[in-house]
Amino acid sequence: MPDDPLLSRLDLNLLVALDALLTERNVTRAAERLRLSQPSLSAALARLRVHFDDPLLARRGNTYELTPLAARLPEHTADALNAVRRVFESQSRWDPSESSRTFTVHGSDYALTVIGPAVSRLASAQAPGVRVRFVPTSSMGIDDVLNRLASLDALILPHGIAADRPCMDLWRDDWVVLAAADNPRVHPTLSLETLSASPWVFTYQTRVSFTAVGRQLEQLGLQPRIEAIVESFSLLPLYVAGTDRLALIQRKLAPRVQGLGGVAVCELPFEPVPLIEALWWHPAHENDPEHEWLRGLFTEAVRDLA
Repeated sequence: MPDDPLLSRLDLNLLVALDALLTERNVTRAAERLRLSQPSLSAALARLRVHFDDPLLARRGNTYELTPLAARLPEHTADALNAVRRVFESQSRWDPSESSRTFTVHGSDYALTVIGPAVSRLASAQAPGVRVRFVPTSSMGIDDVLNRLASLDALILPHGIAADRPCMDLWRDDWVVLAAADNPRVHPTLSLETLSASPWVFTYQTRVSFTAVGRQLEQLGLQPRIEAIVESFSLLPLYVAGTDRLALIQRKLAPRVQGLGGVAVCELPFEPVPLIEALWWHPAHENDPEHEWLRGLFTEAVRDLA
């Protein structure tokens, strides 16, 4: 392969040094972080500058700033370090009760609210040293997260956004409308005319990130007048209460947000597209015993929810 000669000349320790230097933006602090001497890290920086043909850190008065090239590297560096750790931490047999690993799972705040606490409790019971890091995903970040799935452990997304990756279905849900409790138009079931005449708060509204029922409104000939976009289902009540706005929310989440007060839940005047939430992962994790254990946690958590 054409890259083999280049890789054979590289020292993977430089990757660790690069990550520390990009994070700290200071040779002394980076050396302290890695518990190395300053001359050792200065030598590593010199080698990195030769490799990239770029100074990476540029002095500005009494501080250092990242060069334009260096500013593009931190995300790639983090992914590369995670990949290297996965390679060298892999074991033919893995005992979760003896592990101190951290798993990273991305998903919407709705998904993390519904399944995250149960998964966290199960993980603590089975493997006290293991941590599961739950990260909310924004619409702007979904494309990037899908591209970086190899550096994550799992991603919770509904069908229709991700594809061509292994997944397992978690639960089904449907949609209801959130409205202010004092909205005079609020009825147990809203009419299409009310949906059309009312202003809306949407959660996701991009080419790759949207709610299927939001698209369904458009297919029914409604063009929702969107007054606000808030990329959190849990925050919707704050943008609906005391207004004439409407919002779409998952039925499983509706009782939780109603508990905040000031809002009511109404039925849609049509059969909404069902929501099928799934757990997605990179094919490289398919037969990894650690990932199999993590997926087992989600399977058990879904049974508990049911």
